[in-house]
Amino acid sequence: MLLLFPLVKECPRIVCLLFVCLFIILLGGPQANAQQSANNIFEHQTDVGNPETQGNTLYDKDHQSYVITGVGSDMWYEHDEFHFSWRRLTGDFIIRARAHFLDDNVEPLRKLGLIVRSSLDDDAAYVDAAVHGNGLTSLQFRKSKGDSTQEKQSDITKADVIQLERRGDTFIMSVARFGDTFTKTEISNINLGDQVYVGIFACPHGADKTTKAEFSNVRIIKPAPDTLVPYQDYLASNLEVMNVDNGQRKILHYYSKSLQAPNWTPDGKTLIYNKEGLLYKFNLSSKTPSVLETGFANQNNNDHVLSFDGKRIGMSNLSADHEGNSIIYTVPINGGTPSQVTPTGPSYLHGWSPDGQWLTYTGRRNGDFDIYKIPVDGGKEIRLTTAKGLDDGPEYSPDGKYIYFNSVRSGTMELWRMHPDGSDPEQLTDDKYNNWFPHISPDGKRIIFISFPPSVAPGDHPFYKRVYLRMMPVDGGKPTVVAYVYGGQGTMNVPSWSPDGTKVAFISNTGIIK
Repeated sequence: MLLLFPLVKECPRIVCLLFVCLFIILLGGPQANAQQSANNIFEHQTDVGNPETQGNTLYDKDHQSYVITGVGSDMWYEHDEFHFSWRRLTGDFIIRARAHFLDDNVEPLRKLGLIVRSSLDDDAAYVDAAVHGNGLTSLQFRKSKGDSTQEKQSDITKADVIQLERRGDTFIMSVARFGDTFTKTEISNINLGDQVYVGIFACPHGADKTTKAEFSNVRIIKPAPDTLVPYQDYLASNLEVMNVDNGQRKILHYYSKSLQAPNWTPDGKTLIYNKEGLLYKFNLSSKTPSVLETGFANQNNNDHVLSFDGKRIGMSNLSADHEGNSIIYTVPINGGTPSQVTPTGPSYLHGWSPDGQWLTYTGRRNGDFDIYKIPVDGGKEIRLTTAKGLDDGPEYSPDGKYIYFNSVRSGTMELWRMHPDGSDPEQLTDDKYNNWFPHISPDGKRIIFISFPPSVAPGDHPFYKRVYLRMMPVDGGKPTVVAYVYGGQGTMNVPSWSPDGTKVAFISNTGIIK
């Protein structure tokens, strides 16, 4: 820098130009603007090609959403023009978003979507998941630099949930209208190189036009490698809350290892979750976690439940005094010395009766998992189910009339309910998914639950799968998807509704993105 001082005196305009050039270089070029928000998952934004006008992307930190002003004539044939917000990634990944157009542009061939490119050149090889102005949804790709674009059209039109996944040289587009499950389209033998440009885009299909599109619930996920050892190796965790009526999600807290099973305190001020054997309180105002003191119970799993009055919390702790089995204890809501409830294990807590008198849980006795209840301060346990196979996830309805649970007794894992004495069991779901952990809304009208794909064994609820959170009326009916999640075990094992019934809390997962 000292070499510039003579120039400052003699040629101040040259020095100014040098600083401008240096500034452009640091930013990555005139079209690539570094994003400033710590929550923005994209590194840069770029106009690909040479559009007549300049596009931009605005990030809304409060809503964790993006609005793209798209520019460019087209994304087809041998050359592309569009606006692109991106980051560099290597290896396998998933990118997912909800997206829709915001303006009244009626051009049927305008596009928005997710894209993976080998470079920022306008003729680069790429794969994208695109939704057009006329509703056409397609997997588009250019196999090699300078080739003409090809496409595979989806049976789904007007998709507003879009996912694009890379597995080696295979790319999988999964799309849905919000509320429905995904429909997949894939293409193989696409070699874009290990390090690629990944992000969101919009194109108005007109050199002198623009279009606006909003992208929300944007997630980039590094899935678990094949070498991951369950319950030994863990991915990173996002603590999320979601509005159940519109599906809008927000990440409140990120941890590079495992968080599991958040539930809400009745005052609505705190979330309690499990982290590496301890329970943590997450203050929703300050966005800060702190340990909930549980004394000797320092091997807690993700089965913990609050009493309806909010004065106590029950937890399932792996007890050295009981051969490492899970035993149920209770402590005051602000922490304290645990009081043992179940005499033996393994016992996994899931429900607290509204009158405060009973705990209901899954217990393995004589080699079979059934549902039991027990007085809250301990005593004789009462067996409520006798069907062969796994019964799990028992939770009381807010009016105390039913215990809801999941069971494999019909062949797949489905949701059931019964009276608190175990009588009159009734099946509520019956589809190809394996449905776990029914959680009843505070007003007693809706159930939210987690659905594993058919490829997962009915009696298993593993970590790190492509799962749905689904919702249906409390008496049964057609479930609708409210969240598309990479997670599974620990995502939503415990009652997780907010006290006002407008939100749920859950955990999503990803490998560390570098």
